[in-house]
Amino acid sequence: MSIETSIASLVEQETGQPYQYRAPELVEPDWTRFPGWKDVTDAEWRSVQWQRSHCIKNLRQLRELLGDLVDERFYADLERDQAERATMSMLVPPQMMNTMAPHTTPRGPGSLTDAFYVDPIRRYMLPVFSDRRTDWPSHPHATRDSLHEHDMWAVEGLTHRYPTKVLAELLPTCPQYCGHCTRMDLVGNSTPTVEKLKLVGKPNDRLTAMLDYLRATPTVRDVVVSGGDVANMPWPRLEAFLTELLAIENVRDVRLATKALIGMPQHWLQPDVVDGVGRVADLARANGVSLAIHTHANHAQSVTPLVAEASRAMLDAGLRDVRNQGVLLNGVNADPHALLDLCFALLDGAQIMPYYFYMCDMIPFSEHWRVSVKDAQRLQHHIMGYLPGFATPRIVCDVPFVGKRWVHQLADYDEERGVSYWTKNYRTSIEGDDAEALGRTYTYHDPIHTLPEAGQRWWAEHGNLDEAALSAAEAAEASRRTAALQAW
Repeated sequence: MSIETSIASLVEQETGQPYQYRAPELVEPDWTRFPGWKDVTDAEWRSVQWQRSHCIKNLRQLRELLGDLVDERFYADLERDQAERATMSMLVPPQMMNTMAPHTTPRGPGSLTDAFYVDPIRRYMLPVFSDRRTDWPSHPHATRDSLHEHDMWAVEGLTHRYPTKVLAELLPTCPQYCGHCTRMDLVGNSTPTVEKLKLVGKPNDRLTAMLDYLRATPTVRDVVVSGGDVANMPWPRLEAFLTELLAIENVRDVRLATKALIGMPQHWLQPDVVDGVGRVADLARANGVSLAIHTHANHAQSVTPLVAEASRAMLDAGLRDVRNQGVLLNGVNADPHALLDLCFALLDGAQIMPYYFYMCDMIPFSEHWRVSVKDAQRLQHHIMGYLPGFATPRIVCDVPFVGKRWVHQLADYDEERGVSYWTKNYRTSIEGDDAEALGRTYTYHDPIHTLPEAGQRWWAEHGNLDEAALSAAEAAEASRRTAALQAW
């Protein structure tokens, strides 16, 4: 036993803390452990062009990379999922692929199979059929655009949901496609289960319409520039859009949404991009605008030295902050230790601020990832007190027709049927004439397999009804429950 291990053991015995903090040590896994990359040099690995051209887009390319290190059982499992369940097409950058089973040394045919099955990054980047639930693969209330963002488009691609904030979806592609993507209705290529929505306006026309709307809407002060992922937009075009955006007097906050800081940090390390970010950051500062990057890491394995280098480059270029918005995923990070390990890797290792963990949205085929509101509340409780207050992430539920709500903000909760009820204090852009918008409650539904037996039985009896009949049955049950509570 080393001295460091002995000291850590003594500290744990003395403190008796449920979680033992250790300063994170970031590691770039050895990509040459995969047969397809055995000759890849460090210079190639750091090249964004090499990263983009060697993304894993299909089963054939995965076989070429892994060979027989993963056995046929896994390949068949993945192929079936792609044909019958996947809402996102396959797209995994080498950087992201390399964080799967990072500490496993291959020792012959099939030696990585078990490690790949349990790997947290693989679970959401390369979901397989056996990951999914067979009882309720989708919740009866699951929808392709579960947050109704398209209903709230002020112009094509510009979602105006909150009174002072908008989401600008500049393009429908990313450098990587996460299986749980909340914008699976728009982002990426069509799959056998999902025919994707297509943006119909010409790119320049759409961006011009967005800017015109923002100039004409002085109540908007905060713009999330997203997609897709801004890393997939050529930098000169993105810089031109940001330059015009920063000139709009009412815009005070601009956030660039990019998973590529985690999945392809090489993009944000390109000299022309770093210089461009510096110019935009200078302009933002001169105009009194806060400019930040929001990225997306779900597990500590994703936070490597290259990620830290890219984050540092962005901060040195003048960004106010780099923040992380993860998603709470069963089998990935729905555990207090996993969440805290990720937060400390981000904060201490890469100077990225832990910001939000969203509950997974109610999209099709996501039930194996989703957790109940009750479990989300428990996780929030267990991570409190370890991180600085300013860096303790809130776990939030993105409630349809409402928006982000801290998991402890619910107004009521039927734990038997897994229905949480939420209120709001503002109207969305489609509710300007709705006098009842601020008085009604809105619902979010827990995964059915997490419910007690009585709740699972109720859904077994009613879950296959059409939407109108299901809504009527839920309303009747809610009335019965209310009357019972009042009588009690």
